Order: sequence, then structure tokens, then C-alpha cells
Amino acid sequence: MKLDIYKRAETGGRYSYLAVPEGEVLPDEVTNIDWEDAERGIEFDESGDGDASLDAYAIENPVEQIRAKGYAITSVNDIGSGPGAS
Repeated sequence: MKLDIYKRAETGGRYSYLAVPEGEVLPDEVTNIDWEDAERGIEFDESGDGDASLDAYAIENPVEQIRAKGYAITSVNDIGSGPGAS
């Protein structure tokens, strides 16, 4: 599966990240927030070791999140541990 990654600025120059299957529209519950493109078309192996490909974005259990909600998001506890973190 390919994913599009979006980022949102948080306090202290940190970012939270949102992963959506490539080509899917951002879910309604996040469209009222200022998400911007981070990366497009990231290869993601959802069969087992796929979690490692999203480690840089601190997205835990992405397969489960995508199946449940249609997207995966950085945990509030992990904000700032991805690319560009201070």
C-alpha cells in the first residue's frame, strides 16, 4: 500500500503526522485542522513489518489505525519525535 503523509505544527516547533492511503481524501474529523503535505506515495508493507516504515513519524500501530479509522495519526504522547523535531 502507498500512503500520503501530512504534518501539522504543534507547540515548540514539533509536528504531529497523519498517514492516509494514497489518493484518499483527508477524513472529515481532520479537515478543520491545518494539515500540510509532508510526503506522498510512501511505500508501506501492511503485511507485518510495515510498522517500521512509519517509525520516523511516531505513528504507532498504523495498520490497526488505518483499518479502524481510514487513517493513522501520531500519538499525542509521541508528538515531536518525528522528522524535524527539535
